[in-house]
Amino acid sequence: MGDAGGDDDLRAAVFTASHRGGSGSPLVLLHGFLDTWRVWELVLPALERGHDVLAVTLAGHAGGPPLPDRVDAATLPDAVERAMEEAGFPTAHLVGNSLGGFVALQLAARGRARSVVAFAPAGGWPAGDVSYRGLLSSQGDLQRQARSIAPHARSLLSTPEGRRRATALLTENHEHLPAELLAHQLLGVARCDAAPLLEFAAREGYDLDAERITCPVRIAWGTEDRLLPWPATAERFRRDWLPHADWIELDGVGHCPQLDVPLETAQLVLGFAGG
Repeated sequence: MGDAGGDDDLRAAVFTASHRGGSGSPLVLLHGFLDTWRVWELVLPALERGHDVLAVTLAGHAGGPPLPDRVDAATLPDAVERAMEEAGFPTAHLVGNSLGGFVALQLAARGRARSVVAFAPAGGWPAGDVSYRGLLSSQGDLQRQARSIAPHARSLLSTPEGRRRATALLTENHEHLPAELLAHQLLGVARCDAAPLLEFAAREGYDLDAERITCPVRIAWGTEDRLLPWPATAERFRRDWLPHADWIELDGVGHCPQLDVPLETAQLVLGFAGG
Protein backbone atom coordinates (compact mmCIF):
# COMPACT_ATOMS: atom_id res chain seq x y z
CA MET A 1 0.00 0.00 0.00
CA GLY A 2 1.14 3.57 -0.61
CA ASP A 3 1.79 6.18 2.03
CA ALA A 4 -1.65 7.80 2.14
CA GLY A 5 -0.51 10.45 4.61
CA GLY A 6 2.44 11.25 2.36
CA ASP A 7 0.13 11.63 -0.64
CA ASP A 8 -1.97 14.05 1.41
CA ASP A 9 1.17 16.03 2.31
CA LEU A 10 2.13 16.25 -1.35
CA ARG A 11 -1.29 17.51 -2.38
CA ALA A 12 -1.54 19.93 0.51
CA ALA A 13 1.88 21.54 0.15
CA VAL A 14 1.59 25.29 -0.40
CA PHE A 15 4.17 27.22 -2.41
CA THR A 16 4.23 30.99 -2.79
CA ALA A 17 5.81 33.33 -5.28
CA SER A 18 7.74 35.41 -2.77
CA HIS A 19 8.30 36.56 0.80
CA ARG A 20 8.80 40.16 1.90
CA GLY A 21 9.81 41.43 5.30
CA GLY A 22 11.99 43.85 7.21
CA SER A 23 12.84 47.49 6.57
CA GLY A 24 15.73 49.45 5.16
CA SER A 25 17.42 49.40 1.78
CA PRO A 26 15.96 46.89 -0.71
CA LEU A 27 17.56 43.45 -0.91
CA VAL A 28 16.46 40.62 -3.22
CA LEU A 29 17.23 36.93 -2.61
CA LEU A 30 17.39 34.47 -5.53
CA HIS A 31 17.54 30.71 -4.97
CA GLY A 32 19.16 27.94 -6.99
CA PHE A 33 17.75 25.51 -9.54
CA LEU A 34 14.85 23.36 -8.26
CA ASP A 35 14.63 25.34 -4.99
CA THR A 36 12.11 27.91 -3.71
CA TRP A 37 12.48 31.19 -1.83
CA ARG A 38 12.28 29.27 1.46
CA VAL A 39 15.87 28.05 1.03
CA TRP A 40 16.76 31.49 2.52
CA GLU A 41 14.52 31.08 5.56
CA LEU A 42 17.33 30.68 8.10
CA VAL A 43 19.04 33.94 7.10
CA LEU A 44 15.91 36.09 6.86
CA PRO A 45 15.80 37.25 10.51
CA ALA A 46 19.31 38.70 10.33
CA LEU A 47 18.88 40.29 6.90
CA GLU A 48 15.48 41.79 7.68
CA ARG A 49 16.89 43.77 10.61
CA GLY A 50 18.62 46.09 8.16
CA HIS A 51 16.91 45.58 4.81
CA ASP A 52 13.55 45.48 3.07
CA VAL A 53 13.96 41.89 1.88
CA LEU A 54 12.19 40.33 -1.10
CA ALA A 55 12.85 36.61 -1.48
CA VAL A 56 11.62 35.52 -4.90
CA THR A 57 10.74 32.11 -6.31
CA LEU A 58 12.14 31.94 -9.84
CA ALA A 59 9.90 31.36 -12.85
CA GLY A 60 9.06 27.72 -13.45
CA HIS A 61 9.78 26.77 -9.84
CA ALA A 62 7.22 25.71 -7.26
CA GLY A 63 5.09 28.75 -6.46
CA GLY A 64 6.83 31.00 -8.97
CA PRO A 65 5.37 32.45 -12.16
CA PRO A 66 4.89 29.99 -15.03
CA LEU A 67 7.43 29.73 -17.78
CA PRO A 68 6.57 31.23 -21.17
CA ASP A 69 6.08 28.98 -24.19
CA ARG A 70 9.63 29.78 -25.29
CA VAL A 71 12.42 29.85 -22.70
CA ASP A 72 15.46 32.00 -23.46
CA ALA A 73 18.30 33.72 -21.62
CA ALA A 74 15.99 36.58 -20.56
CA THR A 75 13.22 34.42 -19.08
CA LEU A 76 14.42 34.28 -15.48
CA PRO A 77 15.82 37.82 -15.10
CA ASP A 78 12.72 39.26 -16.80
CA ALA A 79 10.48 37.60 -14.20
CA VAL A 80 12.65 38.86 -11.32
CA GLU A 81 12.57 42.38 -12.77
CA ARG A 82 8.77 42.24 -12.81
CA ALA A 83 8.77 41.17 -9.16
CA MET A 84 11.14 44.03 -8.29
CA GLU A 85 8.93 46.52 -10.10
CA GLU A 86 5.84 45.25 -8.25
CA ALA A 87 7.76 45.69 -4.98
CA GLY A 88 8.80 49.23 -5.95
CA PHE A 89 12.50 48.33 -6.25
CA PRO A 90 14.12 50.12 -9.23
CA THR A 91 17.40 48.72 -7.93
CA ALA A 92 18.35 46.52 -4.99
CA HIS A 93 21.18 44.65 -3.39
CA LEU A 94 21.00 41.24 -5.05
CA VAL A 95 21.96 37.99 -3.37
CA GLY A 96 21.85 34.69 -5.24
CA ASN A 97 22.92 31.09 -4.91
CA SER A 98 23.82 28.82 -7.84
CA LEU A 99 21.37 29.57 -10.67
CA GLY A 100 20.11 32.50 -8.61
CA GLY A 101 23.66 33.84 -8.43
CA PHE A 102 23.91 33.82 -12.20
CA VAL A 103 20.52 35.54 -12.52
CA ALA A 104 21.65 38.19 -10.02
CA LEU A 105 24.66 38.91 -12.23
CA GLN A 106 22.43 39.05 -15.32
CA LEU A 107 20.35 41.69 -13.53
CA ALA A 108 23.49 43.57 -12.52
CA ALA A 109 24.41 43.75 -16.21
CA ARG A 110 21.01 45.40 -16.75
CA GLY A 111 21.78 48.03 -14.12
CA ARG A 112 19.31 46.70 -11.53
CA ALA A 113 21.84 45.92 -8.79
CA ARG A 114 23.33 48.18 -6.12
CA SER A 115 25.62 45.29 -5.23
CA VAL A 116 25.71 41.52 -5.79
CA VAL A 117 26.67 38.74 -3.41
CA ALA A 118 26.73 35.46 -5.33
CA PHE A 119 27.20 32.15 -3.58
CA ALA A 120 28.59 29.55 -6.02
CA PRO A 121 26.96 31.13 -9.07
CA ALA A 122 26.24 28.84 -12.01
CA GLY A 123 27.78 29.42 -15.43
CA GLY A 124 31.46 29.61 -14.54
CA TRP A 125 32.73 26.65 -16.56
CA PRO A 126 35.65 27.57 -18.85
CA ALA A 127 34.72 28.81 -22.31
CA GLY A 128 34.17 25.83 -24.60
CA ASP A 129 33.83 23.36 -21.72
CA VAL A 130 30.55 21.46 -22.16
CA SER A 131 30.92 19.32 -19.04
CA TYR A 132 28.07 21.33 -17.51
CA ARG A 133 25.71 19.22 -19.61
CA GLY A 134 26.52 16.29 -17.36
CA LEU A 135 25.43 18.31 -14.34
CA LEU A 136 22.23 19.34 -16.10
CA SER A 137 21.48 15.70 -16.88
CA SER A 138 22.08 14.73 -13.26
CA GLN A 139 19.71 17.50 -12.13
CA GLY A 140 17.01 15.97 -14.29
CA ASP A 141 17.70 12.59 -12.68
CA LEU A 142 17.55 14.23 -9.25
CA GLN A 143 14.13 15.66 -9.95
CA ARG A 144 12.81 12.30 -11.14
CA GLN A 145 14.05 10.75 -7.90
CA ALA A 146 12.44 13.54 -5.88
CA ARG A 147 9.12 12.94 -7.58
CA SER A 148 9.25 9.25 -6.72
CA ILE A 149 10.04 9.82 -3.04
CA ALA A 150 8.02 13.01 -2.48
CA PRO A 151 4.96 11.13 -1.12
CA HIS A 152 7.26 9.67 1.55
CA ALA A 153 9.05 12.92 2.43
CA ARG A 154 7.72 13.05 5.98
CA SER A 155 8.96 9.59 6.92
CA LEU A 156 12.21 9.97 5.00
CA LEU A 157 13.12 13.14 6.87
CA SER A 158 12.09 11.89 10.29
CA THR A 159 15.55 10.42 10.97
CA PRO A 160 19.05 11.95 11.02
CA GLU A 161 20.10 9.50 8.31
CA GLY A 162 17.25 10.60 6.07
CA ARG A 163 18.02 14.27 6.58
CA ARG A 164 21.68 13.62 5.75
CA ARG A 165 20.72 11.83 2.53
CA ALA A 166 18.38 14.66 1.55
CA THR A 167 21.04 17.33 2.06
CA ALA A 168 24.18 15.48 0.93
CA LEU A 169 24.57 17.50 -2.30
CA LEU A 170 23.83 20.83 -0.65
CA THR A 171 25.45 21.07 2.77
CA GLU A 172 28.20 19.77 4.99
CA ASN A 173 26.26 20.64 8.16
CA HIS A 174 22.68 19.46 8.42
CA GLU A 175 21.87 18.78 12.08
CA HIS A 176 20.36 22.25 12.57
CA LEU A 177 18.06 22.11 9.53
CA PRO A 178 14.33 21.81 10.33
CA ALA A 179 12.75 18.66 8.91
CA GLU A 180 9.69 20.68 7.83
CA LEU A 181 11.84 23.01 5.73
CA LEU A 182 13.63 20.09 4.11
CA ALA A 183 10.33 18.37 3.34
CA HIS A 184 8.99 21.56 1.77
CA GLN A 185 12.09 21.90 -0.38
CA LEU A 186 11.91 18.26 -1.46
CA LEU A 187 8.31 18.71 -2.54
CA GLY A 188 9.37 21.89 -4.34
CA VAL A 189 11.95 19.96 -6.34
CA ALA A 190 9.21 17.57 -7.40
CA ARG A 191 6.94 20.45 -8.45
CA CYS A 192 9.49 22.41 -10.51
CA ASP A 193 8.88 22.78 -14.26
CA ALA A 194 12.49 21.82 -14.85
CA ALA A 195 12.55 20.33 -18.35
CA PRO A 196 12.34 23.58 -20.41
CA LEU A 197 15.04 25.22 -18.29
CA LEU A 198 17.35 22.21 -18.56
CA GLU A 199 16.80 21.92 -22.31
CA PHE A 200 17.60 25.59 -22.88
CA ALA A 201 20.73 25.52 -20.71
CA ALA A 202 22.01 22.34 -22.38
CA ARG A 203 21.45 23.82 -25.81
CA GLU A 204 22.65 27.39 -25.28
CA GLY A 205 25.02 27.27 -22.31
CA TYR A 206 25.73 30.36 -20.21
CA ASP A 207 26.84 33.82 -21.28
CA LEU A 208 27.16 37.00 -19.26
CA ASP A 209 27.59 40.65 -20.31
CA ALA A 210 30.15 41.02 -17.55
CA GLU A 211 31.61 44.24 -18.95
CA ARG A 212 28.27 45.93 -18.17
CA ILE A 213 28.44 45.07 -14.48
CA THR A 214 29.58 48.19 -12.65
CA CYS A 215 28.32 47.58 -9.12
CA PRO A 216 30.40 45.93 -6.37
CA VAL A 217 30.38 42.12 -6.59
CA ARG A 218 31.31 39.58 -3.93
CA ILE A 219 31.54 35.89 -4.86
CA ALA A 220 31.74 33.26 -2.12
CA TRP A 221 32.31 29.56 -2.77
CA GLY A 222 32.33 26.58 -0.45
CA THR A 223 35.42 24.41 -0.71
CA GLU A 224 33.25 21.29 -0.24
CA ASP A 225 30.73 22.16 -2.96
CA ARG A 226 29.64 18.88 -4.59
CA LEU A 227 27.44 20.38 -7.31
CA LEU A 228 29.75 23.15 -8.55
CA PRO A 229 33.18 22.08 -7.29
CA TRP A 230 35.60 24.83 -6.34
CA PRO A 231 37.62 26.15 -8.14
CA ALA A 232 37.05 24.38 -11.49
CA THR A 233 33.48 25.59 -12.02
CA ALA A 234 34.39 29.16 -11.08
CA GLU A 235 37.11 29.56 -13.71
CA ARG A 236 35.28 31.79 -16.17
CA PHE A 237 34.19 34.15 -13.41
CA ARG A 238 37.71 34.29 -11.99
CA ARG A 239 39.66 34.62 -15.23
CA ASP A 240 37.34 36.25 -17.77
CA TRP A 241 34.22 37.81 -16.31
CA LEU A 242 34.80 39.05 -12.76
CA PRO A 243 38.47 38.66 -11.78
CA HIS A 244 38.29 41.87 -9.72
CA ALA A 245 35.31 40.77 -7.62
CA ASP A 246 35.72 40.28 -3.90
CA TRP A 247 36.45 36.53 -3.79
CA ILE A 248 35.89 34.49 -0.63
CA GLU A 249 36.54 30.80 0.01
CA LEU A 250 34.30 29.17 2.60
CA ASP A 251 36.28 26.35 4.15
CA GLY A 252 34.31 23.20 4.83
CA VAL A 253 31.08 24.59 3.36
CA GLY A 254 28.90 23.01 0.68
CA HIS A 255 26.82 24.35 -2.20
CA CYS A 256 24.16 26.20 -0.17
CA PRO A 257 25.86 28.32 2.50
CA GLN A 258 22.50 29.82 3.50
CA LEU A 259 21.54 26.34 4.75
CA ASP A 260 24.99 25.15 5.76
CA VAL A 261 26.22 28.17 7.75
CA PRO A 262 23.33 30.67 7.91
CA LEU A 263 24.92 33.07 10.39
CA GLU A 264 28.14 33.35 8.38
CA THR A 265 26.11 33.72 5.19
CA ALA A 266 24.11 36.60 6.64
CA GLN A 267 27.31 38.29 7.82
CA LEU A 268 28.84 38.00 4.35
CA VAL A 269 25.79 39.74 2.89
CA LEU A 270 25.41 42.40 5.59
CA GLY A 271 29.11 43.20 5.47
CA PHE A 272 28.93 43.94 1.75
CA ALA A 273 25.46 45.30 1.00
CA GLY A 274 25.48 48.95 2.00
CA GLY A 275 22.61 51.40 1.90
